Amino acid sequence: MRQKNASLRSIAQMIDSGRMKKLSFCIGVFICLTGNLIAQNTNAGTKLPDWITRPLSLADCLNIALQQNGTILKANSDLEAQQGVVVQTRAVALPQLTAGGQYKDTERSSIENFPNAPTTPDQNWNANIQLVQSVYEGGKLVAAFKAATATKKQAIAQFQTTRDDTLLAVRLAYYDVLLAAQQIIVNQASVVLLQQELEDQQRRYDAGTVPKLNVLRAEVALANQRPALIQAQNSYRTSKNNLCNLLGYNLPREVWEDVPLNLTDKLDAAPYAVDLPTAIQQALDRRTELVALRQTAELQRLNIINAKAGYKPNLSIFAGYTWINAQFSPPVELDHSIDGYNVGAQLSWDIFDGMLTHGKVIQARANYDKSRTDLDDRGRQIELEVRTSYSDFIMAREVLESQTKVQEEAEEALREAKARADAGTGTQLDVLDAQTSLTQARTTEVQALHDYDAARARLERAVGMEMMQTSAPVKP
Repeated sequence: MRQKNASLRSIAQMIDSGRMKKLSFCIGVFICLTGNLIAQNTNAGTKLPDWITRPLSLADCLNIALQQNGTILKANSDLEAQQGVVVQTRAVALPQLTAGGQYKDTERSSIENFPNAPTTPDQNWNANIQLVQSVYEGGKLVAAFKAATATKKQAIAQFQTTRDDTLLAVRLAYYDVLLAAQQIIVNQASVVLLQQELEDQQRRYDAGTVPKLNVLRAEVALANQRPALIQAQNSYRTSKNNLCNLLGYNLPREVWEDVPLNLTDKLDAAPYAVDLPTAIQQALDRRTELVALRQTAELQRLNIINAKAGYKPNLSIFAGYTWINAQFSPPVELDHSIDGYNVGAQLSWDIFDGMLTHGKVIQARANYDKSRTDLDDRGRQIELEVRTSYSDFIMAREVLESQTKVQEEAEEALREAKARADAGTGTQLDVLDAQTSLTQARTTEVQALHDYDAARARLERAVGMEMMQTSAPVKP
């Protein structure tokens, strides 16, 4: 307790001497030391894995998510499964090679023989191999190859959509952790200021220069600020847990409240140039959701061709070779075989199928129209998403710019209020109001930095940029 009071008095002396800008650094060191102590006490006797404490940049987190995130891993499995669909789709146009055989042993009493003819053998076998190639199926063969290509492109686009959405979530979670850490610093600084004010008013009250009301006001102000610090600490814990979950980390059960992540990047306000018309066009060209829907529409168009194929004949050719045991030519023995090749062609045509093909064509055309409507509707939604993300980004940038000098002015206002109160020309309420304004200014600035980075990430995703990029601007 004595060490803690000494630390608070040291910080108060820094404030009184006009070195307010060093306060955030001191508080940051204080929180780091406190967090380490808590982690040591909470996780005492636990050997933590190496990844949980090694430095992690935003790029590191994105790469880890690509390798370990459950959603991305499942999407990758879906992509591999779709490759199997591609192979199946092509199969209808490729030759089919089959082989078969049979062996049968029949009881002699059940075999009828012709008079004066060789005895029919009671054991029979046959074997054959045949190659069949479909030559014409009313357009299905060409459509199969096109459908295989479209299915592959659709699967890749769907995987990329899932991957980019997940990487955006990782970026936002990373920013949330940085925001919560800064909010702890801001609220801890406010608690220190109010603690210093309470101690100052208590000394003056003990000296008989101020009434008891001043002490009570300072106590109430300090008590009102502590919940904000507690909430910030809770946000810090939960945001780190959320980030670990997105990274696919299995946290040790021995890790309790605080996950000792070591994030190296900072919230920043790097300039980001955006031209809205260009961004909208880029989104319509790049967004993988639209790529997938275009391939869906292409598959539905090919389904119309497949449905119309029912109106047309099917032609296939075949060639094979057959082996059978002799039935009548002597000697009639199991190892006496007859063999030979066969070739031919087969034509089939459903002249009337009870309107089945007509119904399939109607269904295929309706599904194709629906897929085109889905594509157009999704395009409008993406354009709205770009416009909304652009508007949110502009707002975040303007709020951030408005906070450029607010913190310095709030710090100056607090110094003036304290000087006036010390000189007897100001009141304690002026000091408390100035402290509240300073805390609000710091909180708003930290939140503005977070909102700017988050809005930039969402805008990049809306435009369809590669989510592994963290600061590349949209070129007009």
